Amino acid sequence: MPIDATQPYDDQNIFAKILRGEIPSKRVYEDNFAIAFHDINPQAPTHLLVIPKRAYVSWDDFSARAPDAEIAGFIRAVGTVARAAGLVEPGYRLLANIGQDGHQEVPHLHVHVFGGRPLGPMLAR
Repeated sequence: MPIDATQPYDDQNIFAKILRGEIPSKRVYEDNFAIAFHDINPQAPTHLLVIPKRAYVSWDDFSARAPDAEIAGFIRAVGTVARAAGLVEPGYRLLANIGQDGHQEVPHLHVHVFGGRPLGPMLAR
């Protein structure tokens, strides 16, 4: 069920539990700002999730409250993950679902990295 991206951060969400090591994940990257891991329900041959280590509900929350160094570090982490997965050529898709209309299901900012095949149009016509 999509969440309201303006709600307070829920420290019992699945990504918070992954960050605390309470739920296992197949991590592919970690630095001071972010971790990346394989999605448990992949929608493409390569489907990774990149999440900030600190508690942010959405992109809006992150861009309003995170220090500049953390924003830059997170964005660099997304790029590093895509490069390390070999997705720069032939291409990949980034997706961040925000709020109910965006169909955000976990109230922790996360970026999906999809690749490994032609992905088709972004939205159904």
